Amino acid sequence: QVQLVESGGGLVQPGGSLRLSCAVSGGEIFSVNSMGWYRQAPGKQRELVASTGGGGRMRYADFVKGRFSISRDNAENKVYLQMTSLKPEDTAVYYCHANIRDYALGSEWYDYWGQGTQVNVSS
Repeated sequence: QVQLVESGGGLVQPGGSLRLSCAVSGGEIFSVNSMGWYRQAPGKQRELVASTGGGGRMRYADFVKGRFSISRDNAENKVYLQMTSLKPEDTAVYYCHANIRDYALGSEWYDYWGQGTQVNVSS
């Protein structure tokens, strides 16, 4: 069964950098459309951070423009989030998201989520 596996969270000081990684795994034959990252801070709703469509178009939340960069390896079905100039308000659980068609389940596209990785920005 297809799943998303994340890595790369941790504790970093303000102004520091982190790189998050997410890989699609578990399926045998599948297609991936969009991939991206969301985050959820305590007491807040989950929000989009950055995404990249199947055609490569990228979208960023205003609060990360110029600081975060999303990239994707289509051959490996991986997506990355390079975070720089981190701020305390970036502290959250970061979730990988992907829109995937698992041919073992038929022809429908489904949204998949990773388990989340904690990012703490603090001095």
